[in-house]
Amino acid sequence: MAHVTREQLDRLLEQALLADDHEDLARRLEALVEAYVSGDISRAAILVLAAEEWRQAGQPAYALDCLQRALNDGGEVAVDPRAGIADTLFELERPEEARQVIQTIGTGGSVTSATALTVTETLVAYGDLRQAHLWATEGARRAVKDSGEHTALLRARYRIRVDLGLPEDELDALLDLSY
Repeated sequence: MAHVTREQLDRLLEQALLADDHEDLARRLEALVEAYVSGDISRAAILVLAAEEWRQAGQPAYALDCLQRALNDGGEVAVDPRAGIADTLFELERPEEARQVIQTIGTGGSVTSATALTVTETLVAYGDLRQAHLWATEGARRAVKDSGEHTALLRARYRIRVDLGLPEDELDALLDLSY
């Protein structure tokens, strides 16, 4: 049984970064979750980190499992695990399921700006610029002004808007002010 601190997790991540072994780190993070009793970081957040490492190791099916476990855990996370689930489903060539997950996120109530940014980036990566533009627009409107996420959403939205050939609007003016 373990109490997990941010410092302990940072050390683990640093050691793994030096070793450049994503699979080993993913396994160690999952083992940490199994021994978890309490901590400064939620079990769900650790599972999301493990999922990222599994993806880096080229194991998206394991990543999907970790993300589903994080969602089921319900602990505090920076980005809704469903955003990672959708991205991973696209990677696994299951685009219809991914789009359903994204639709569920959008209809499920409040979406954080970090989640909106993640969904936007996923949609851009998989070629759905129209939906990405909608997510970036809504995310930018809801984000805390002048935050890093607000600026990132405005920048992503600008690039998407240009690619789609859409005219400038009032949100583009906010991006000009953020420089």
